Amino acid sequence: MSMDKIVYRPVRDEFAYTFGGRMPVAHVRSGDVLQVFTEDCFGGLVRGPADLPSQVCRMPYLNPVSGPFFVEDAEPGDTLAVHLLSIEPTRNWGVSATFPHFGALTSTSQTATLQPPLQERVWVYEVDKTAGVVRYRATGSDHVVDLPLEPMIGTIGVAPGGFEARCTIVPDSHGGNLDTPQLRAGATVYLGVRMHGAMLALGDGHARQGEGEACGVGVEIATATTLAVEVIKGVPTLWPRIETDRAVMSVGAARPLEDAYRIAHRDLVGWTACLTGLDELDAYQLVSQAGRAPIGNVCDPNYTVVAAIDKQFLPSPAAAYGGAHDRLRLLAARHR
Repeated sequence: MSMDKIVYRPVRDEFAYTFGGRMPVAHVRSGDVLQVFTEDCFGGLVRGPADLPSQVCRMPYLNPVSGPFFVEDAEPGDTLAVHLLSIEPTRNWGVSATFPHFGALTSTSQTATLQPPLQERVWVYEVDKTAGVVRYRATGSDHVVDLPLEPMIGTIGVAPGGFEARCTIVPDSHGGNLDTPQLRAGATVYLGVRMHGAMLALGDGHARQGEGEACGVGVEIATATTLAVEVIKGVPTLWPRIETDRAVMSVGAARPLEDAYRIAHRDLVGWTACLTGLDELDAYQLVSQAGRAPIGNVCDPNYTVVAAIDKQFLPSPAAAYGGAHDRLRLLAARHR
């Protein structure tokens, strides 16, 4: 176990745009703590209202991630636990945008309609870390409102199996562009290892994001994200899971949205039964009455839904993954 924090700051040509199909940028071990610098989904090229993404960004070079990191001793069938200790904005501004054919409320190639596409527009947000706010300014009026600064990581995952490479904009069972605000500091995400070394990568920080990410873009920021990793041997994880001090959560990614909902809840029911010893239908009933279902996104190639239940409602639960969340939280805290 390393005693020093590993710092990784990518240069421009080191960013990845796929999970899988990339050589590792560094090798890390179970128990290591990393500080990873990430760029925003536009690669830092959208800085003001005149910087329309379609003009300043080059497709498909969107949603860069930092990594991948080869995790020693991670093999298919294992689980990689990643604890997010802190997510710090590295600039005092963030941006959001609307796109002509992207987002929940516009025509797309999959939802083909005859109405005109949405206007492309950029919003610039002030990020005030001292005050803990993100400042929204309307573009068509003088309306201003301060929103809570709640940094999150939009995209985190491992390499898919079978030598497959997946675009970083796509969420799926390997993780990827999950876009759920639940991926904030204090959360541990569990990812099923599908390739030797896991090949962990992350990026796409948001200063905040509403559930569903309706327009398709959060308040996009560059970050310095500190995380700790642990390989959990011989325990498979089929879909991403998240644990916090308060709750356990399962993530489903699919289209249509109800299939993402079903995936997440099927996994959470099984996880609940495993943690508590409850009969499967008893676990189903408990999740039905005590669960929550925050939507991650309804704009990416797959939609994401999170199924969550508070630990206080689980009768005498076993520690998930052998207590990895508490173990990594304590480890990471020593590197503050």
